[in-house]
Amino acid sequence: MKDRNEELKSREALARLGGGQKQLDKQHERGKLTARERIDQLLDPGSFMEIEMFVTHQCTKFGMDKEKFYGDGVVVGSGKVSGRQVFVYSQDFTVMGGSLGKAHASKICHVMDLAIKVGAPIIGLIDSGGARIQEGLGQYGSIFFRNTMASGIVPQFCLILGPCAGGAVYSPALCDFIFMVDGLSKMHITGPNVIKAVTGEEISAEDLGGAKVHSQKSGVAHLVAKTEQECFEQVKKLLSFLPASSRETAPAAADSDDPMRLTEEIEKVIPDNPQRAYDMKKIIHSIADHNDFFEIQEDFAKNMIIGFIRLGGNSVGVIANQPLVSAGSLDIDASDKSARFIRFCDAFNIPILNLVDCPGYLPGKHQEFGGIIRHGAKTLYAYCEAVVPRVSVIVRKIYGGAMSGMAVSKLVGTDFTIALTTAEIAIMGPEGAANIIFKDEIAKAEDPKAMRVQMVNEYREKFANPYVAAEEGWIDAIIEPKDMRACLIGMFERLKGKVEVRPGKRHGSIPL
Repeated sequence: MKDRNEELKSREALARLGGGQKQLDKQHERGKLTARERIDQLLDPGSFMEIEMFVTHQCTKFGMDKEKFYGDGVVVGSGKVSGRQVFVYSQDFTVMGGSLGKAHASKICHVMDLAIKVGAPIIGLIDSGGARIQEGLGQYGSIFFRNTMASGIVPQFCLILGPCAGGAVYSPALCDFIFMVDGLSKMHITGPNVIKAVTGEEISAEDLGGAKVHSQKSGVAHLVAKTEQECFEQVKKLLSFLPASSRETAPAAADSDDPMRLTEEIEKVIPDNPQRAYDMKKIIHSIADHNDFFEIQEDFAKNMIIGFIRLGGNSVGVIANQPLVSAGSLDIDASDKSARFIRFCDAFNIPILNLVDCPGYLPGKHQEFGGIIRHGAKTLYAYCEAVVPRVSVIVRKIYGGAMSGMAVSKLVGTDFTIALTTAEIAIMGPEGAANIIFKDEIAKAEDPKAMRVQMVNEYREKFANPYVAAEEGWIDAIIEPKDMRACLIGMFERLKGKVEVRPGKRHGSIPL
């Protein structure tokens, strides 16, 4: 018996060595943690239970029978993050560059299947050179299928902690959230060498698929960290806002922030001049429990803000216009950004709060040629499809079609619509409306410029104030900015237990 126990310990030690001590040292020289070190830092101490430790590939092509390692380049199992169960797989770059073969893919699929059955989040730690030439053909398809089956059932996180190229990029793309580490992560379909050979263009791997590219330009990455350790902390915090699965609601925080706390500072944030910009994030922080806001895709489509806060201890997804960027108008990227976030919140029973200050859709041929109609329809579809509790607050202006695009209108399924006393609500902005309605008066005036200013102010006072909209039934309440937090907590409390039955169907056809 003793010999058998010693054999087990010996084989476990060999498995933990991955590709060998020399390769582990090289991993550290690259500034990267090993697959097992990452798991240890991400999960609660002592909580990880590994499965399929001794799996090896069975390929004999091209001398592969001489290159076998326990685990086949990926560590899989389950553990806990802040006491809550998750399933995890961590690719091991020390074993054949973390390349994906049949056994490697099978291990990932197994742990994903378990996560779906149990109802727990899936976290993938990606560090791989791609598909294994000898046996990787088509193996990614099995993972893509699981990503799709898990979608809307359990949250899926992908942490890009090294290279992720070719077909490998589509598993992260099918997940809910992608995390990248600046200077460490690389994602691209075709690498710099292929691009140079095909197009003649020269570009570095960092400029092609680094963290800054995907967080600022492509919108592929949701969160970027400076180090792997910071990335793991981001994962932990984001998980704290989410339920384990669509069968649950997000856990309530033990909250000590006063639900009746006044938000008097909001009045100082919103300028008296309706043409002046301000930072909507200050308002989000003001109303949130302990002023804590966890923003998603901070550097992409900055005219739209998305992220999570708690109100009265409960998780809420926030979608807000940012007046500091393009006056908070809606465009192609902002539409894609909000639509995906709306659908995530709706899938996982997270109430939605809209903070609105939007002049409309961004004009211009580039937007029209780029398909703003098609992209804008995604947001409309997502709002109309959502059945979670939904509250909209008109902080300042909302004109025309943006009433639906920002879910101000109750006709698209919003439960409560609130207007601050600073709100302007109209079919058209005062400047444009005055030019049409008072065209003759302005033209005949001795001082057309002064007359135009007078007519704009008159329109704003008589027709764009929130009381006109309230009289027509568009607004449920008009409140002072200082009462905003307390009002929102009360409204979401009254929407708890909301059930909305929709017609049965296989699924809708979102205008992708």
